[in-house]
Amino acid sequence: MVYGVLGDIHGNREALAAALDALGARGVERILCVGDVVGYNADPDECALLLRACDALSVAGDHDLIGTGRLGFERTSTRLRYSLKRTRRRLSAASREWLAAQPRTRLVEGAIALMHGGVRDVQLYMTAPEDVRHNAALLEEDLPGSRICFFGHSQVQKLYEVEEAAAEEVSFPLERVLLRRDVLYFANPGSVDAQSKPEQRFAECAVFDSDQWAIEFIRVPYDAAAAEAKAAAGGYRIGPITEFAYSLRRA
Repeated sequence: MVYGVLGDIHGNREALAAALDALGARGVERILCVGDVVGYNADPDECALLLRACDALSVAGDHDLIGTGRLGFERTSTRLRYSLKRTRRRLSAASREWLAAQPRTRLVEGAIALMHGGVRDVQLYMTAPEDVRHNAALLEEDLPGSRICFFGHSQVQKLYEVEEAAAEEVSFPLERVLLRRDVLYFANPGSVDAQSKPEQRFAECAVFDSDQWAIEFIRVPYDAAAAEAKAAAGGYRIGPITEFAYSLRRA
């Protein structure tokens, strides 16, 4: 099957719609989501509805867990705490129910693992080969049979190859890459939401062909100005005075 893989949507409907359009144009048959459907932006319900409409297979990200009250704010930034408190108030019952039903890990076709951060820590940033190597051992225990693991949270497109307990980052072009079938891969499809990135904003995702065992990383433009305007109007952006008050309260 040809899968579209995405995550770190953060309530950004404009970016998600652009990513889904790009994946549809590439013949994707099923959407896989590595979590954080909700978060920093103004359309949490719309994003959950889009994924429900295409029958996406998803896992829960830390934003989803916090937004539905299943995880606390202890390890969040002030900016995220502020936006997720608003998300909690605005989520519809249907979105809340769908998000609450998502597991923290999932195995597809007996070989494709999905998670958000780490295998046992949803808020873990996997940004180095040693993080991948450690989680590869946990993956073998928790989801045996996995040959590729898609993860998010760090919001950067990455590909790691794990062989004989050694993990190595693999450089890749933005075109289709054939993978080896005799090693384990960890792949981050990137972040659909790019509102926090200072450079030119693209919705990032990936296409994975489980028949050919091939992956393609994708970046597509979206209407970032519209997403930002809605987030500001909806009260998802924290001002300096409010941020200072939040910091004092947390201290």
